[in-house]
Amino acid sequence: MDGSPIERRILEAKPATPEALAPYGQILGAGTGGGTGVSDFYEGAVAISKPVDFKSDDDTELTFATLQPRKFEIKYLERHFKHTQTFIPLGGKPFVAVFGAPTEGEMPDINSLEAFRFDGQAGFAMHIGTWHEFPFAIEADTNIVVILRHETMRNLSTENVKNDEAQGPDLDKKNLVQRTGVIFEIAV
Repeated sequence: MDGSPIERRILEAKPATPEALAPYGQILGAGTGGGTGVSDFYEGAVAISKPVDFKSDDDTELTFATLQPRKFEIKYLERHFKHTQTFIPLGGKPFVAVFGAPTEGEMPDINSLEAFRFDGQAGFAMHIGTWHEFPFAIEADTNIVVILRHETMRNLSTENVKNDEAQGPDLDKKNLVQRTGVIFEIAV
């Protein structure tokens, strides 16, 4: 940035519905996705479905994050090239997530970012390349299961961070404030 004042923009958090989120990925919860089948075991007491089109490889890991409320400001956006990162809330606490459609270039289209309020009853699997910020807790101790590639975690390690950004084969994390002079505030 060239020392110009920082511009502040407001993103209104919209309800997280399958239709509103379609450009960014798929809702993961009861009644989502297609084709419910019944297990061949357990006398039909277990229904199984494929709620999202999840993609990854053998480098996938399941992590658990406990979120505390933080400023509803977007400083970073990142995207992944090899997997459909997935967030699954536990405990029914609401959270907010910000998304931007995948882009061909080096940067997200900051004029088309959207914020969504999830009610805590359903998760979300992003399309590959969707720009996003890590979810924001509305309430203390919001627990979320995160499915991502282990490579992404390695790409986020301290030794890989340069100029407050991180890059890797499955990660492109940008500091929006440095690059654009804009901070987005989320109105919940």
